[in-house]
Amino acid sequence: MKLSIKQKVLMEHLNYVIRGISSKNLIPILNCIKFELSNEGLYLISTDNELAIKSFIPASEIEKIDIQGEMLISGRYIYDIVRKLNNEIINIEEIIDSQVLITTNSSSFKLNCNEVSEFPNIDLEFTGSPILIDEKVFKTTINQTIFATSTQESRPVLTGINFKINDNLMEVTATDSYRLSKKRIVLDSNVQDNIDIIIPSKNLSEIIKLISEDDDKIEIHIFSNKVIFKIRNLIVMTRLINGNYPDTNKLIPETFELKVKVNLDNFYNAIDRASLLTNVEEKNIIKLETKKDIMIISSNIPEIGNVEEKIQIEKNVDSDIKISFSSKYMMDAIKTFDSEEVELSFNGEVKPIIVNYVDNEDLTELILPIRTY
Repeated sequence: MKLSIKQKVLMEHLNYVIRGISSKNLIPILNCIKFELSNEGLYLISTDNELAIKSFIPASEIEKIDIQGEMLISGRYIYDIVRKLNNEIINIEEIIDSQVLITTNSSSFKLNCNEVSEFPNIDLEFTGSPILIDEKVFKTTINQTIFATSTQESRPVLTGINFKINDNLMEVTATDSYRLSKKRIVLDSNVQDNIDIIIPSKNLSEIIKLISEDDDKIEIHIFSNKVIFKIRNLIVMTRLINGNYPDTNKLIPETFELKVKVNLDNFYNAIDRASLLTNVEEKNIIKLETKKDIMIISSNIPEIGNVEEKIQIEKNVDSDIKISFSSKYMMDAIKTFDSEEVELSFNGEVKPIIVNYVDNEDLTELILPIRTY
């Protein structure tokens, strides 16, 4: 295998595939990047057996293709070498004794290659009828939900995000059993079969880093044990989490005793300031109380002091509420909204707090209260 390519072009695609390599992987072959060179162009492939990324550089973006072939190179070393080279032409050539020679006008490196045959055989074939969704919509959806996934491996299904599709409605849900985030998206077309899958959040966090905020469409190909995403010249495969996701719709009430409209920035900033006098050990508890058209946010550390913030609000009924919750969980939730106001819905001091947009329920955030009164 032998080719010449601009450093900038190769680096762009190495930035993609390096995300398929886990720094914690103890299997040496899974720390490698596979190079496949043909007349059509160069494929770069990486995998940790849970996530796989395949990037394509067309021949038109390669300076010269001398000898087609395949080779397997240590991902971290080739990545660091190319990253630190100047923006010039890089020559890559496989030489005798399973080595690759990487040269520019002023630099020369030799790296040992691994046996290509030892690299996992990854099936990245597509289905006939993918789900299509805008890149920007998908990226926003994951960002609005992923923070609510669990980090506790004792309940694996909660470490992923649940995707349910019925006809043209996609529901994306994450929960760690203390909070919940749910986003609803209307797709451009109906899906033939109902979908109910769980994708690991750690893989989705890497996938959204590969996505721009353009109006291009992502293709989503769903299988029984994996999902394949086609993102421009990238193909990304992620394994699914086995198991049944809890029926979270039962957790969201249909009626409420009290609804409160509040300016999002004022609400966030008041909680942010009140959180200064909270303890992580005590779950960063703050108290919320309404009195007529005023909301009072307060917190205290007995040995340090206390804080009280007041915000103007609008209620749908004359009743008031006293409730406590984690400031961190509430701030994480309201950060996901991009509006001037949000609506908080309550059913007493021990029932979940629901946060929505004022005019629609496309995004629902749920936070469990902490009993202190």
